[in-house]
Amino acid sequence: MDNQPVSRRARNKQRVHDRLYSSALALITEKGYDHTSVDEIAERADVARGTFFNYFQRKEDLIFTWAEQRRERIQVEVTESMPPSCPSALSQLAQCMQVLGRINDAESELTVAMLTAWVKAGRPLYEDPHLADIFAKIVEHGHATGEFSADFSAERVGHALRDLYLGALYEWARATPETRRAPLEHRLQEILALLVRGITATPVKA
Repeated sequence: MDNQPVSRRARNKQRVHDRLYSSALALITEKGYDHTSVDEIAERADVARGTFFNYFQRKEDLIFTWAEQRRERIQVEVTESMPPSCPSALSQLAQCMQVLGRINDAESELTVAMLTAWVKAGRPLYEDPHLADIFAKIVEHGHATGEFSADFSAERVGHALRDLYLGALYEWARATPETRRAPLEHRLQEILALLVRGITATPVKA
């Protein structure tokens, strides 16, 4: 069993790690990723500069930690947001978009700074398609209930939804707070409707 109490040393290490990480995020929110140095992070966390490298091999590791925690948060919040009554697949997709919009809008300045750094680091090219998998499982449910057409595989639709989400996210990130005309969630619900309804007009019967 793995229920042994955590040692004091391990708890202290975790506290230092968390202090460094939270200090880094606070500074990045204030100044941006590129303008935040390791020295400033260590000073804000009240530790020696070398201590930073005991927990993060390089500054870029902050990006990966942020991305991993974000993935876990999305997974948990999407799962918890689904009522046990198992609503329609379309309702589940709409709920996913609501969660994604809320997470990004709640920490917009940090999200924009870290997303920009994440893209510069080339991470989107190697990203685990976890979000596409979440979408695909919902689409599979829609296939099983007959709610969605089976003309396209759930995996393909899941990746299409993920790509549409990322496109909307990047568009949202490029805008300034002053030019963001609506919360990200509104845009995500719009693109979901676009995918579901399509752009082909209903034929007019003679």
